[in-house]
Amino acid sequence: MSMESLAELEAACKDQDIFDVILNSDCVERGVTREESFEKMREVYNAIRRAAGRYNPALRSASGMVGGDGAKMRAYVAAGNTLCGDYIGQVITQALEMGENNACMKCIVAAPTAGSCGVLPAVLLPYQQREELDDDAMVRALYVAGAIGQVIASKASIAGAAGGCQAEIGTASAMAASALCYLCGGDAQTICHAAAIALKSLMGLVCDPIAGLVEVPCVKRNASGALIAMCSADMALAGIRSAVPPDEVIMAMRDVGDKMDVSLRETGTGGVAGTPFGTKIAEEMGVEL
Repeated sequence: MSMESLAELEAACKDQDIFDVILNSDCVERGVTREESFEKMREVYNAIRRAAGRYNPALRSASGMVGGDGAKMRAYVAAGNTLCGDYIGQVITQALEMGENNACMKCIVAAPTAGSCGVLPAVLLPYQQREELDDDAMVRALYVAGAIGQVIASKASIAGAAGGCQAEIGTASAMAASALCYLCGGDAQTICHAAAIALKSLMGLVCDPIAGLVEVPCVKRNASGALIAMCSADMALAGIRSAVPPDEVIMAMRDVGDKMDVSLRETGTGGVAGTPFGTKIAEEMGVEL
């Protein structure tokens, strides 16, 4: 997508549906037909669904810290004792399972990164099942999520090494919130503000993977990011707006990332990675920090 700001995207949607604006922009930028573009995105959605269906609770990550929690959550939800209810329990389960897939070297779809791959599937797959939506609707939502992610990547960053986990889980949450808003009938303004609310809610989140591995605390943050996306989407759909313009929120996130100490940007030396437990795991893995 050629647009460089959410304000530009919102302005372009005054006379067109946001999906059509994004699809047409992709066709022009890549020199493909609408059908070719849509089928390519359908492949992405199918890959997400395949990844979700291939979760193996018996697998463990390289360090042994990650694996099996998705199955524990699924069993807990099935028992009917959750605080949050069955639907949110499904969202949490999906986020954990996909995050574990990544940590255990299974095939996933980076959305926008491998470490944040569980957020978007966690909000989309259970929602599709609950609302009995067809795949075309979900593919259209992916276009919206992708456009939001592209603007954030262009104006700031989606890399934990550059901007902390706010750039990864924060962007994923913003993308998921925008996709949900689109599926619920939100207009372009609602979609952009949902993204801004999600991004603000995760601003300042550091990237502190133990031993430099995308395992702890990464996997569980996917579940948190998914729930923040849902909360942000509901607020935006209720008519609540970010007091700070969405593009300014993105730039604020960039500024925060630039000011983060290097130990908090995927180096595996700060945050929980710098705890006695974290350093012990790094030593056992033979990782020099």
